[in-house]
Amino acid sequence: MATNLVSRHRRKEARHYRALSRLETPRPAEGHENRVALSGQLAKALSRLSSGERDVLLLVALADLGYAEVAQALGISPGTVGSRLTRARRKLTPVLAQEARDE
Repeated sequence: MATNLVSRHRRKEARHYRALSRLETPRPAEGHENRVALSGQLAKALSRLSSGERDVLLLVALADLGYAEVAQALGISPGTVGSRLTRARRKLTPVLAQEARDE
């Protein structure tokens, strides 16, 4: 039952990011972080990450947690946190580079 709940949540989260990628959002005038966070391209890229990669990335980037804290929160090793974060960054780098060129 718990597995089904988690699976449903992951699918809902992926649908949410895909929906965000389709939205035409106005770009705020200030703050690079705000422009990137609202980017449809970034939301689309986030939807393409595995749930593990997305969880690690968001906990590090948004919650400002360290590897050990993320590992404890997700019940994985700090090495796995590093691996997932590296893969997520590698996948998002082209999207972020495009955002920088579009500024």
